[in-house]
Amino acid sequence: MGEERRHIAGAERRARLALRHRLAGTARAESPEEVAGSLVALHGTDPATVYLAVGARLADAGKTVAELDRALYEDRTLVRMHGMRHTVFVFPTELAAVVHASTGLAIAAKARAGLVKNMVSGSDGRLTEEWLSEVEASALAALARRGQATVNELVQDEPRLREQFTYGAGRSYESAQTVSSRLMRVLGVEGRVVRGRPLGSWTSAQFRWAVAPPHPELPPSEAQPELLRRWLAVCGPATEADLKWWTGWKVTDVRRALAAIGAVAVSLDDGATGYVTADDIAPGPAAPWAALLPGLDPTAMGWQERDWYLSPSLRPALFDGSGNVGPTVWWDGRVVGGWAQRADGALVWRVLDPAGVGREALAAIETEAARLRAWLGPTRITPRFRTPLEKELTTGQ
Repeated sequence: MGEERRHIAGAERRARLALRHRLAGTARAESPEEVAGSLVALHGTDPATVYLAVGARLADAGKTVAELDRALYEDRTLVRMHGMRHTVFVFPTELAAVVHASTGLAIAAKARAGLVKNMVSGSDGRLTEEWLSEVEASALAALARRGQATVNELVQDEPRLREQFTYGAGRSYESAQTVSSRLMRVLGVEGRVVRGRPLGSWTSAQFRWAVAPPHPELPPSEAQPELLRRWLAVCGPATEADLKWWTGWKVTDVRRALAAIGAVAVSLDDGATGYVTADDIAPGPAAPWAALLPGLDPTAMGWQERDWYLSPSLRPALFDGSGNVGPTVWWDGRVVGGWAQRADGALVWRVLDPAGVGREALAAIETEAARLRAWLGPTRITPRFRTPLEKELTTGQ
């Protein structure tokens, strides 16, 4: 008979969030680098998410904006780039090579092939692959000279970026596309450019581009196990379905990486098989904790199978139609509600699952809400992906 598998119950999984995700008050970090290192990746599609996710985990939340700006744009210890599932994340810069090789190479090849095909056919052969090579070389040289630049600024240096081609000719989705927008996206997926400073405040969705920091070229067979090892150390146990969803890899890649790091199979409450790193140990005790986390927070979006921390009954209110989670209220490892900021700056929250949410919990949640109000000050936040509860709280209806 084989050795009996270790069982990791839902209560232990929730205790891991308190410490490994730096959500308990005693586990909070001193810097954005510590937060990003602890979580591996912060969702960067909505720029405000990065700041709100870090602020929720810093010991001194008032330093959030200044410290993140320093890390992203001055010290460059963090980098905002394309990663898993063709999504923009913020990573420790030292992980750029691992992320690119483990998740970006295959996506990048498809993205470039698609651009060339669409561009050539949509211009009746006027714009060719050779032409594109000349334009991108010129654009990258201009970007290197400027340091950081918007697409409009790059167009001034390389006017051919303005060229357009027809996408989906004769189809219902036919549209004119500009070389600049498609090319910069491809260069981002290829790891050659990264997101730079936003235009305006830290909440702005408009941004500059910068040449990507240099990093070694790693073989996927080396990068994939390293990324998986780091993620399991933070988010394990996780099922194969969780791992396939989070990475965007094929299941064969997931299994190969699990074998490469010697991952250990464990049993979960629902009878499923999860995996942890070989040196995984149970977390120590943590006092009950509350948190207000932003839409697309890496904890809320960390797993595909979420029943152990988020009741299925809450999903219609807290997710949009594409599966993006909105702002959430947490109590002791579970999502219990959501929050929003109104146009006048008022921060409002609502508990949707009152089970186990007593006076202590309500007081702790309000303390976190006051903490968030204090460091936001006059800043106004509107999530990029609106959810039913967030909209309802915003309008006060």
